[in-house]
Amino acid sequence: MNKVILMGRLTGDPEVRYSQGSEPVAVAKYRLAVNKRFKREGEPDADFINCVAFGKQGEFAEKYLKKGMQIAVSGRLQVRTYDDKNNQRQWITEVVIEEQDFAESKSSFESRMANAPREPRQDRGAPPPAYEPEGFSAIAESIDDDDLPF
Repeated sequence: MNKVILMGRLTGDPEVRYSQGSEPVAVAKYRLAVNKRFKREGEPDADFINCVAFGKQGEFAEKYLKKGMQIAVSGRLQVRTYDDKNNQRQWITEVVIEEQDFAESKSSFESRMANAPREPRQDRGAPPPAYEPEGFSAIAESIDDDDLPF
């Protein structure tokens, strides 16, 4: 069985391209920073996992996912190789996304982004635009876990 489940934050906006052909398919690539539960001194606090989403999942990523969002994904681990410009064999390990879901509320994300320190880079634009998936609405923060049906 090949099943991967991760929850982390996007390190950047998804990079989306469309395949060529009579019916183009969206291919979204992004990286998740997944916090380590335990870490040794001198090690990074997170693992950085490459993810790729095809078709409708790729279109969803393009439309709704933004840098800094916390998401949960599931999919399968894929290892592939290619030869680079110098004819050196390169190995890539990535998660092929089957499902991706928001793991924080819209208001939590927007609040965090509004309060985030600004990087002193020249190319930094406005904060990411708000997202509102069609057919979904945020759950009120005042709801107790006891009121939820699951």
